[in-house]
Amino acid sequence: MITPNPSDSITARTYDAYDADRPLMLRCACGQDHAPDAHAQASASSETDLSHDFIEAALVKALFPVERVRRGFLKAVGATTARAAIASVLPVGAMQAMAQERGTPEKKDLKIGFIAITCASPLIMADPLGFYRREGLNVQLNKTAGWALIRDKMINKEHDASHFLSPMPIAMSMGLGSNQVAMNVASIQNTNGQAITLHVKHKDKRDPKQWKGFKFAVPFEYSMHNFLLRYYLAENGLNPDTDVQIRVTPPPEMVANLRAGNIDGFLGPDPFNQRAVYDEVGFIHILSKEIWDGHPCCAFGMSDEFIRQNPNSFAALYRSVLTASYMASQSKDRELIAKVIAPAQYLNQPETVIAQVLTGKFADGLGGIKNVPDRANFDPVPWQSMAVWMLTQMKRWGYVKGDVNYKQIAEKVFMLTDAKKYMAQAGFKPPEGAYRKFKVMGKEFDPAQPEAYVKSFAISKAG
Repeated sequence: MITPNPSDSITARTYDAYDADRPLMLRCACGQDHAPDAHAQASASSETDLSHDFIEAALVKALFPVERVRRGFLKAVGATTARAAIASVLPVGAMQAMAQERGTPEKKDLKIGFIAITCASPLIMADPLGFYRREGLNVQLNKTAGWALIRDKMINKEHDASHFLSPMPIAMSMGLGSNQVAMNVASIQNTNGQAITLHVKHKDKRDPKQWKGFKFAVPFEYSMHNFLLRYYLAENGLNPDTDVQIRVTPPPEMVANLRAGNIDGFLGPDPFNQRAVYDEVGFIHILSKEIWDGHPCCAFGMSDEFIRQNPNSFAALYRSVLTASYMASQSKDRELIAKVIAPAQYLNQPETVIAQVLTGKFADGLGGIKNVPDRANFDPVPWQSMAVWMLTQMKRWGYVKGDVNYKQIAEKVFMLTDAKKYMAQAGFKPPEGAYRKFKVMGKEFDPAQPEAYVKSFAISKAG
């Protein structure tokens, strides 16, 4: 196995391995033995070097996405030749210059709301790992009890930005379930990362057709959890509005409700699926990636007003979360991330539970051990086709009536243009297009034909 050169990976340079016998110690990005939050006292040249190395490493990763091929290339030609080769075809210097052109944040003291789930890993880890501070921001992460409270605090301007369920900014922008306030999805926090978990007493009921009369929990009406559960039930012949009960339950309360017998199961975020297994009260029936592999779950966003009034603060936030998303996407860093986000002020969960979720090596509650590396993934691209799919499900299940301008809403709320801009500035190769196609339970979704899609289902409220 080839050991990566530290300069080839931002995470290798920033985070040293930790000793199991002592508290986690984080080494600053510059490689010196001071903590990330003390970096302001170190030399500015180290920060510039890190930015340059990060951009070059990101470009190598974009050009050679397969790790085996990438390492072979670097071993064959060496780092110096690799840099020269990249510079001959890509404007590395210009990208590095852009990355240094950072305006002073208009508002440095920011409050960001989050729910204590692994979906928020990038947003959370950016705090203890110093990514916000590196951008000149003083961020206060506010753990919030439930999604309705997240929504209300954003509407009331108690939070500057927030962890969202990815359909929430769409609903808020349309005035569904709340006052109409224009909200945006700046980045997707995570993809996959959900599961259908059932009470252990139902181990003999693996066929959804046996679930008639079941009571299920989802975290919010305007959530991928609700839409995916409804989709899965309907594809298995159950009407989610008449054959089962679906209750909105805050994620931290799901396991307790399962234990008490108040619900038969839930489609919820991690780590609570794994926590149900850990507590021996539930088992994982199916991972959400088996319904739609690569589906969005949570998002990071803010209001139109905040972006207009604080463009530099917005850009600094974007860079912080994008950098954290890049680190979270690297499987080799998942155990370290689990340790960083496990403490009480963040997820307040056993580290082993979070590690099982993030590494994808987990007990399923049925006596098996699974290895699914992308059980939870972290791809920040807010594809507008994802927003269109969410709108089709809102229409399908009666959350929105009448004509829907799918394209206009998707392009207004999901900030793909901004995502591409800041990805380029950070040294990533932005993806092409905006309306990527995908399959849900084997059925292809064409974002250019949303109404036909809504009308194609046998079980639906839409007429």
